Amino acid sequence: MKIFYAFLAIILLLFIAYTGVEVFGFYLIFGVVIPYIAFAVFIFGTIYCIIRWAKIPVPFCVPTVCGQQKSLPWIKANNIESPFNTAGVIGRMALEVLFFRSLFRNDHVELKGKGKLIYYENKFLWLGGLLFHWSLLFILLRHLRFFTEPVPSSILFFQNIDGIFQFGIPALLITDTLILIALTYLFLRRVVNPQTRYISLPSDYFAILLIAGIVITGILMRYFFKVDLLEVKKMSMGLVGFHPVVATGIGLTFYLHLFLVSTLLVYLPFSKISHMAGAFFSPTRNLMNNSRIARHINPWNYPVKVHTYAEWEDEFRNAMKEVGLPVEKE
Repeated sequence: MKIFYAFLAIILLLFIAYTGVEVFGFYLIFGVVIPYIAFAVFIFGTIYCIIRWAKIPVPFCVPTVCGQQKSLPWIKANNIESPFNTAGVIGRMALEVLFFRSLFRNDHVELKGKGKLIYYENKFLWLGGLLFHWSLLFILLRHLRFFTEPVPSSILFFQNIDGIFQFGIPALLITDTLILIALTYLFLRRVVNPQTRYISLPSDYFAILLIAGIVITGILMRYFFKVDLLEVKKMSMGLVGFHPVVATGIGLTFYLHLFLVSTLLVYLPFSKISHMAGAFFSPTRNLMNNSRIARHINPWNYPVKVHTYAEWEDEFRNAMKEVGLPVEKE
């Protein structure tokens, strides 16, 4: 049922876009108004989340570490596994964000026999996540050619690298294949693995299917239902320059693609996918492990009325003596 709800949501989104464009001809709404609203929600929603995360106090030193902490001079410390300065934190965060270092060390645990835990190496999740995120990054960089004029040489370089094999006309892009493989794996992992399926929510399937819908509609436009790229460029430049141009001859697939992208932009700041920004605010990753160097004081501590032992003994001293309990003061 969780997968059914997610599929139903995607079908409903496609139906809305199809009806609005193909039946009612709302090109202005689906080509200009909705993208502007979606981008505004994405920007202000992300800023709101970042401000909210930044305002949360972190009174304790709670980085997740698996290396030697800096202590005595003759004990070799590991500044990546257990960072004790800013350089170590930056290096650790860079490895985490760019290469998913902690996910690379993820183990698969199974209960075998008579309560015996067996740990297996599980690099497929790391590889699937890495392929997906890096492919998505390359795709986003390639799409910048629709929003820039002239197109920077760096964007053309990424596009040439992506289509280096020159297979077919138009050239088959590496990232189109890799992101489909990665999304298929991430989806099947949630369906096939019973533990992962048990903890998965409809929103988890919805995020995967929404991105898959964006990728598939993009591939359909590139290889099967060709669109007028000049019109797409004119429309994109109009949106960026706040001089929107309504294009009616691009094709339905483009508007389906654009509506799903707009939905993703609105969904991003308020979903689990916001980890792309939240990772930088995680205290288990962005703090130095310097609890032996600096004292961490809880800012939430406030004066409270206490009843000390000395005061307690003054109150019950006679009763304690009568029953033979020792007292500090006679």
